[in-house]
Amino acid sequence: MIGYYFLIGIIMLFSWLVQSRLKAKFKKYAKVQLSNGLSGEEIAQKMLSDHGIRDVRVISTPGQLTDHYNPQDKTVNLSEAVFHQRNAAAAAVAAHECGHAVQHAKAYKWLALRSTLVPFVSVASRFSQWIILAGIILMGMQLFGFGQLVLWLGIAFFAAGTLFSFVTLPVEYDASRRALAWLKDDQVIEPQEYEGAKDALKWAARTYVVAALGSLAMLIYWILMANRR
Repeated sequence: MIGYYFLIGIIMLFSWLVQSRLKAKFKKYAKVQLSNGLSGEEIAQKMLSDHGIRDVRVISTPGQLTDHYNPQDKTVNLSEAVFHQRNAAAAAVAAHECGHAVQHAKAYKWLALRSTLVPFVSVASRFSQWIILAGIILMGMQLFGFGQLVLWLGIAFFAAGTLFSFVTLPVEYDASRRALAWLKDDQVIEPQEYEGAKDALKWAARTYVVAALGSLAMLIYWILMANRR
């Protein structure tokens, strides 16, 4: 178990480093103003139009890091800063979220799988820790058979969340690939601005890798603990 805790420590440290680096990158590229003067909203509208997508709306959503694509109502939701700002960081985020809209329009299989998992995973992730805790308590009360059943049910719910984290990886990387290809091939932004957008998206993608590895490590911990009990 000592080796496991060491691994968790490494993942937590790496996560902190990636998050810190990501914030620094976005702060840096937020200062790189676009020569074309386009805002994040206008970048998004142009990318959708260039891909022939007419049924997706681009809207502003409150908060920071709240950018996302909603396949249910077909909206590209950009945080207020990204929606209004005219810099390389905003262009990167706006194009990335439109990359998801392009995936949806082209029936990208990994996005379809992730969308299918969302209803179950949203419930499983909310209750998995509580079910695991209930199983441990029941086993501590000498209700071994029932407690073990509850514990493994909680672990199965947690495993669904881990699976979702890994399914998310190809979805996010592909969205960035589509975004960068469009920004470069259509010469939407200047080469220096493009390099900034590329670097920002690279670090953003790494946060999903860290999250997936962290979830896998925690799943392994729960499985090892259940086997020991």
